[in-house]
Amino acid sequence: MKKTVIHTEQAPLPIGPYSQAIETSSAQGLLFVSGQIAIDPATNELIEGDVKAEAEQIMKNLAQILKKAGYGFEHIVKTSIFLRDMADFAVVNEVYGAYFEANPPARETVAVVGLPKNVRVEISVIATK
Repeated sequence: MKKTVIHTEQAPLPIGPYSQAIETSSAQGLLFVSGQIAIDPATNELIEGDVKAEAEQIMKNLAQILKKAGYGFEHIVKTSIFLRDMADFAVVNEVYGAYFEANPPARETVAVVGLPKNVRVEISVIATK
């Protein structure tokens, strides 16, 4: 199996030893997008704002990575959402849901003790064509 690293300047640079996304060359082709946090790719800095603003930036970042790889939100089959506080679930769910009008992907949402750069939310996805 061959894997292709996906990189775009339209999404934040990785803050560790990982790729923005990896696409496999299997029969179906899978795209694994690393967890995204609310970093503005223009400044490579965390955005300021509440959890809604963070979720909106994350979805924009995911859109750019998907686009670079030739995918869209309709190709996502699985998402993982990590929240610092489960009290933010409804707000993040509202932002997230706007990107999946029909046939949303499988998903889990979990609360975690801490996230990179002390953000409130992180989202990763798996897509297929």
